[in-house]
Amino acid sequence: MEANKEELKSDITLICDTGMIASNTPSIVTMLRGLVGQQVTITSATKDLHSGFFGGLACNPIRVLNNALAKLHDNDGRITLDGFYDGVKELPEAVAKQWNNIDWSEERFLSDVKLSVPAGEAGRSGLEQIWSRPSCDVNGIWGGYTGEGSKTVIPSQAHAKVSFRLVPGQDPLKIRALFQTHMRAQLPADCTIDFIDYGAAPAASMEINNPAFELARKALTDEWKTEGVYVGCGGSIPIAGHFQEIIGVQSMLIGFGQDDDQIHSPNEKYDLRSFHKGIRSWARIIHALAD
Repeated sequence: MEANKEELKSDITLICDTGMIASNTPSIVTMLRGLVGQQVTITSATKDLHSGFFGGLACNPIRVLNNALAKLHDNDGRITLDGFYDGVKELPEAVAKQWNNIDWSEERFLSDVKLSVPAGEAGRSGLEQIWSRPSCDVNGIWGGYTGEGSKTVIPSQAHAKVSFRLVPGQDPLKIRALFQTHMRAQLPADCTIDFIDYGAAPAASMEINNPAFELARKALTDEWKTEGVYVGCGGSIPIAGHFQEIIGVQSMLIGFGQDDDQIHSPNEKYDLRSFHKGIRSWARIIHALAD
């Protein structure tokens, strides 16, 4: 993209990799969270040890890792890294008012996956927690003996994969450095730590004063017979930010995924109704933009 800026110049980019806030409510995503991922490995002894001979004496890297990861959040769900929230802005009042009028409830959203209690920052609405506030999650953790039956070892190594979803104002490289500083500060004697980087992309926020956004929203409303809405998205689509930063063009993100599509899970699906009406929606949008 850097090498082909002139060739890639355009009025707007169109991306169809998002979903709908409700099954019959077409949605235009105007903000995306950024992403930074890390794998961390803590090593203690040179080999796995017999817990009968070494238990209580030798450092267990799983315990060290668990303690460090547990300290990433406080009791109110806030992330504890020093400086993590620097640059994070409060949701504008007009946007908050619009979100409050969206037909969405955290109870219904969570109940679809047999959950009931929001686990994010205390005092924040469900939509804030997944759209406009940053988050940190341990995506995987392993070490020692994990096979069938029991094997009483103190492992030599413990591993975890951790990811942060970021919002505008946060620098993913700074967040990566804060995480590494935190993890190193938790190391006792006899332990070493190593990191693997899994990419870093900033958040993106779209300015809807571009006339294309209202043209698209009207086209969606005409197709679905339900008022189209502007929404946030908790996921990350780095290419949208790259178009914004490198080419200087806004992205319009309009997709038709449903909450029950089981994204990234077994039996992921896509509704035929979303497929057919999505085709018709894009025909309407492109026609409106052409006029």
